[in-house]
Amino acid sequence: MAFPKYETYKYSGVEWLGEIPSHWDLQNIRAVTELKCERNRPDLPVLSVYREYGVLLKDSRDDNHNATGLDISSYKVVEIGDLVINKMKAWQGSMGISDYQGIVSPAYIICRVKSEKIEPKFLHYLVRSKPYIGVYNALSYGVRVGQWDMHYEDLKKIGIPLPTSEEQQRIVAFLERTTAEIDEAIAKKQRLIKLLQEQKAILINQAVTKGLNPKASMRDSGVEWFGEIPEHWATAKIKHIAKFYSGGTPSKEKSEFWDGDIPWVSPKDMKFRYIKDTEDKITQKALKKTTIKLLDTNAVLIVVRGMILARKIPVALTCFSVTINQDMKALVLNVHCLPEYLVFLIEGVNKNLSTLLEESGHGTKTLPTEKLGAFVVPIPPKDEQVNIINFIKENDAQTDSSIATINKQILLLEEFRCNIIASAVTGKMKM
Repeated sequence: MAFPKYETYKYSGVEWLGEIPSHWDLQNIRAVTELKCERNRPDLPVLSVYREYGVLLKDSRDDNHNATGLDISSYKVVEIGDLVINKMKAWQGSMGISDYQGIVSPAYIICRVKSEKIEPKFLHYLVRSKPYIGVYNALSYGVRVGQWDMHYEDLKKIGIPLPTSEEQQRIVAFLERTTAEIDEAIAKKQRLIKLLQEQKAILINQAVTKGLNPKASMRDSGVEWFGEIPEHWATAKIKHIAKFYSGGTPSKEKSEFWDGDIPWVSPKDMKFRYIKDTEDKITQKALKKTTIKLLDTNAVLIVVRGMILARKIPVALTCFSVTINQDMKALVLNVHCLPEYLVFLIEGVNKNLSTLLEESGHGTKTLPTEKLGAFVVPIPPKDEQVNIINFIKENDAQTDSSIATINKQILLLEEFRCNIIASAVTGKMKM
């Protein structure tokens, strides 16, 4: 999209910034901020800095799993209007002007903004814009990307364009209005995706518990959680249709056990319905020297212990021979139940299976084997299992295609949002 331009421009003297409007000033971050480090206010709420949102109250979201320290007297004080920077994630854009008074980790950089020189909200959009994130990337350093560091001494030298105060206010007003409209459009598409995912889950549950024939005669299953089932369907406890296998982890201290060619599945690999690759692989020596078993293709894998169970019970089907770790179970089925059908069945009744979870050490969820084995499931005849499998896969393909299209639209909106902000705060479009 072509944006309206200012009448004349001048070279900023900063290669990555390029030209700025002729009447704009060029300063650096040091000219509009000053480092501050006030502590010992444990009475204030803890804040967090998000790449997507800026500074928020930590308790306002449930997706922040960073633990707050027991002693927060060393946490740094943040006042409304301060610039807060997570220096380990500055390269991702984790910074912003705070709308809250609170405290943050001692590892953060806190700056008072000299508001007589710059509108704090203008600085908020500027330092979080795409061109500046690229600069933080160049200034950050460290061995591990997730723990890169950046110092204020480097940050303060970064050049910033300064429009007049009136222009800054116009730019902020425009961006507040425009980004709100874009964010609402993105939120609508995200709600649509959630609705499609919910519909997919409902359809799977309906197919695996009621079948595909709406005119089929029904009978009481005798099991409260799925009520009536087609009259000709059987029911069985999982332990009567499957044999359970446990897993384990070869010693990490023995290098000869790792980086082999035998897939080793752990909960982090359970992201998709079909296991087609694993992050880790073990060697033949690990198989020979430990009790870990090699499982054939079409084993049903289920996570039975770990933090991941707080969200859902992951289940997947192996597409090749694998081994598994100790937080999982493998189910090898008998002739009465197709492996792929059981995968869909467990997906469809996930909420009911979740009622079997127990707490283990440190609040970790566990699904005991005896409870899983005693769980009663409906078993259609083989031909119906095949039809249900095909029906679910066809519907999933259509739904996933729709979701993929919506996700592309969201990415375009996010890119447009980034471009609008960057163009406005660097003078590439006229306000």
